[in-house]
Amino acid sequence: MSKEVITYQGRIVEVVEFPSPDGNKTFEKARRAPGTRLIIPIGEDSILLTKEYRQEIDGYDFRLPGGKVFDSLQEYNAFIESGADIIVPATKKAKEEGKEEVGIEIDELKCVYTSVLGATMQWDLLYFVIKEYKRGKQTLEQGEDIEVVEITRDEAVEMCLDGRISEERSALVLLRYLTGKI
Repeated sequence: MSKEVITYQGRIVEVVEFPSPDGNKTFEKARRAPGTRLIIPIGEDSILLTKEYRQEIDGYDFRLPGGKVFDSLQEYNAFIESGADIIVPATKKAKEEGKEEVGIEIDELKCVYTSVLGATMQWDLLYFVIKEYKRGKQTLEQGEDIEVVEITRDEAVEMCLDGRISEERSALVLLRYLTGKI
């Protein structure tokens, strides 16, 4: 089986061609570096979310904090070539995003789920439950407009269902977490 070929590479997304298992066809997919999302419980009754301005919806959205595991496609492709376990850099980035976006120093976290987007678009999201942390101050990147909000678990369920959390796969993963399914 021959190796994949990158036929286009932008800043965030690349197009990759690769052979079918029998080598008789060429398949294509779009790929971007994986991301992290953080589920941050506060006791038994609440969680932390972010209220963030998102250009793609031209407005504010409630979100699970998180970000990219790799800052460039070149860095991600070098990682793929290494064959290393994604959990190592994802854990490091989850901790960095917790500090940046929410202002927490994470002491203990656990990856509880990986969402795989689909066959023709590869963009995995790794979901971490933050077990222990200390609160501090946000260290937002230039241009980020993010407010940390404490939401009751019941309200978070409603937000998942009514679309206030518009990243639908994150809403589903959060809903599963809040209802004890993961």
